[in-house]
Amino acid sequence: MEEVANALELSGASPHKLKLELTESTVIGKVEDTIARMHQLKALGISFAMDDFGTGYSSLQYLKRLPLDQIKIDQSFVRDLHQDEDDMAIVETIIAMGRSLGLNVIAEGVETMEHWRYLNEHQCHAYQGYYFCRPLPAEEMAKYCLAPPPVLS
Repeated sequence: MEEVANALELSGASPHKLKLELTESTVIGKVEDTIARMHQLKALGISFAMDDFGTGYSSLQYLKRLPLDQIKIDQSFVRDLHQDEDDMAIVETIIAMGRSLGLNVIAEGVETMEHWRYLNEHQCHAYQGYYFCRPLPAEEMAKYCLAPPPVLS
């Protein structure tokens, strides 16, 4: 906690622009300690996301106690979204649960327009995956992000 606060102070970075991602497995076994540390960091302005949601063994009892801002639907549920009714049900349930708990929901592994459309129709908040951009070196990403948008004719 102190290391993070010191790093923020030394760098001058805004804590409101920092989001720490946890996986369910990092929380298991030390839940009370993790919750306490998360609350301390949250008081600094840092936000939290639960990465790979649905792949671990977390209890919904713990989920409601964690000071999360976002949950990320694991790509394993998105990959076969159009061929697997169980994946559809899981994705829809995670989105509905996230919305009910006031959490932003981001879907990982969005690789096709069909993935994006389905998730968008079910009110997923955000998406990440190859459909939008393949991984790039930092310099190329900076150029890509700073370039003017393409002109549509």
